[in-house]
Amino acid sequence: MLTALRIQVNGIVQGVGFRPFVYREAKRHLVNGWVLNAADGVTIHAEGDEDLVDQFILQLSENAPAAAQVKTIEMKEVPLEHFESFEIRFSDESAVEETTLVSPDLATCDDCLAELFSPKNRRYRYPFINCTNCGPRFTIIDSLPYDRPRTSMKDFTMCDACRHEYEHPENRRFHAQPDACFECGPHISFKEGDGPVTWGNTLEESDAILTRGVELLHAGKILAVKGLGGFHLVCDAQNEEALAELRLRKRREGKGFAVMVADVDAAREWAQVNDEEADLLKSPARPIVLLRKRADVAYPVGLADRLPELGVMLPTTPLQHLLVHDFGGILVMTSGNLHDEPIQTDDAQAYEALAGVADAFIGNDRAILSRYDDSVVRLIELDTNMKFVQLVRRARGYAPQALELPNPDGLQVFATGPEQKNTFALVNGDRTFVSQHIGDMENAETSDAWFEAKRTYERLFEAKPQLVACDLHPEYLTSKWAAGQELPVEQVQHHHAHIAAVMGENELDEAVCGIAFDGTGYGPDGAIWGGEVLLANRQTYERFANFAYVPMPGGAAAIKHPLRMAYGVLWAFELLEHPAAQDVIAALGDAAPVCEQMVERALNTPMTSSVGRLFDAASAILGVCVEPTYEGEGAILLEAEMTGLPDEAEDPDRAYHLAITKNIATHESTALDTSVLLLDAAPVFEALLDDKAAGVPAAVIARRFHDAFVEGIVQVAQLVDMMYGISLVTLSGGVFMNRYLMQNAASRLANGGFSVAVNRELPPNDASVSFGQAVVALARNTQTD
Repeated sequence: MLTALRIQVNGIVQGVGFRPFVYREAKRHLVNGWVLNAADGVTIHAEGDEDLVDQFILQLSENAPAAAQVKTIEMKEVPLEHFESFEIRFSDESAVEETTLVSPDLATCDDCLAELFSPKNRRYRYPFINCTNCGPRFTIIDSLPYDRPRTSMKDFTMCDACRHEYEHPENRRFHAQPDACFECGPHISFKEGDGPVTWGNTLEESDAILTRGVELLHAGKILAVKGLGGFHLVCDAQNEEALAELRLRKRREGKGFAVMVADVDAAREWAQVNDEEADLLKSPARPIVLLRKRADVAYPVGLADRLPELGVMLPTTPLQHLLVHDFGGILVMTSGNLHDEPIQTDDAQAYEALAGVADAFIGNDRAILSRYDDSVVRLIELDTNMKFVQLVRRARGYAPQALELPNPDGLQVFATGPEQKNTFALVNGDRTFVSQHIGDMENAETSDAWFEAKRTYERLFEAKPQLVACDLHPEYLTSKWAAGQELPVEQVQHHHAHIAAVMGENELDEAVCGIAFDGTGYGPDGAIWGGEVLLANRQTYERFANFAYVPMPGGAAAIKHPLRMAYGVLWAFELLEHPAAQDVIAALGDAAPVCEQMVERALNTPMTSSVGRLFDAASAILGVCVEPTYEGEGAILLEAEMTGLPDEAEDPDRAYHLAITKNIATHESTALDTSVLLLDAAPVFEALLDDKAAGVPAAVIARRFHDAFVEGIVQVAQLVDMMYGISLVTLSGGVFMNRYLMQNAASRLANGGFSVAVNRELPPNDASVSFGQAVVALARNTQTD
């Protein structure tokens, strides 16, 4: 029996070879009709035998191209039109309200890689080889639907050979929008010092550029190389002089460099790589994967000093494959920017901005329309045999994949995100588009990048926000911007946003015990929060517990100079007279009496419950990190201090313990600002000082310090369960970027019978706050029956 169906496929189905896949499956199942890209996904008209059409539809979801993500398939019966064949039609530009999900950029596929290194192929060593299964996507799109005239490829007219591939459905390059070759496509360029720009318009000229680039790398020089989302700064990862020079020029003192290697086998020479991590390295997203270092490898000084992990990535673009192949070793591949500035994307601007950093530039004439850093991920392994991928930075390869968020009223929301590690979120229909990593908003160039990305998202996804969500902090630049809009504004407390992000990602609607530990978040009492246990739903929260407040002498200066933070902690816990505290006071020098006056008189000394600041203080007291060169370095190095310690359980008699006490409310107190319980870290710091005085190794003290917080997390969750019957726990906030803390806390909770939810599609740091703001704003403004 013949049937006819109109099939609507939603998800990431444009720019991933989905239409050619549909065409081939239709031919295989004797289905006639057509397929086209529409503004709401892919639309198919299918006619044929009823059983064969059913099998055809099953293939659409079960065997879609690897880079596709089929979210929904909707079908309805339509009249037979008696098509005699199946065809791929041009995109439907009719106005529809739905928004297409666009694929992120995709790493070079194996088929293209084979052609890249095949002398018999006409694209042999062509730095822009691609097909429908790989290549640039979001970074070259100007508007939707995703067709060549709407991309930065519009100025490159295809030669006859490329057009033949582009127009034939059986070809792997059918409607591959960036399809090109040496004859008709983009070309790499080269500029060394003050010399002229030269172009690689032919294989010989292109190879000459690469040969010179490799010569410079072997000579210890630094290259700026244009990638998919911006420039990278590149040098020989085994040349310590080159590493030192790159750090000096880039003004990047301590943070580890990411490296690029040819393949997984090469990665295993430098780091521990299990099967799941190998899959991450090889995935189309090609993120930087944080891998545990090998104990038997001598790492070059300046690569990733004092850190237990090395960021490793495989080549994403054909140019990177060529560069790594020709160089024959391991390369540093770090963001092409100066400290705290956005990554450079334009060749001419890069020549100026990076002139003092790079000795030479390898650029190209294909414009980057959206700025994207590399994504960073790590694999978290719990002792319950559960593993999950934790995103550290979500950018190229992951953004702008949409997160599903029920929105029955169809409200369009723009969530501004936080001040640091900013992302924004755009709610359109049931989809929320969280932007790529943008950076710290106090930097003027980053602020400009925020507006640039905002315009791009609103244009591509045809969004007209009706509501703005922002942080509660009145001095955040994003909050001030929100206040100046002629739209309703929903203010969302920072840590509630962290917890709501986990709820939204995990589709949780019931109340949770939300544990949010980080460095800074504005509280409604005017204090700086950061060690919070909230009883939360999507709309609101109650503050159940928090760490006892400690002073921050000098405010932000206590973050930049953690010895000041250590002084505030020791003062609050009445430990300034402890023998093991005297070297801290001595190290402060003339700043010690200044800190004393500020704390005693409450001058420029905000109070904080931040767990991040407690970790900074412990790191400074132990001498692990007293002058951080980047945000979070003190806590990162404190965790790193434990590297190499055996895994056996600590002697219970020597363990550190938090004190849990009842909080005191006032007549002005509310459930939003005053907790039921206080978590007091005073006993932990006293034990830390005792161990320090007794000569206990810093590594052992660091382990005991971490374990105290793990134990505190479990205890407070047990109290919430006992008092309120809530056994669902969420963990979020930048402190949970700490692998040891996340793995052990989540494992202990799961083994104790709790359901544990964490960020899966977003980082637990402030990059998830914008999504949490959107979740709360929608919940507060959605009408319920």
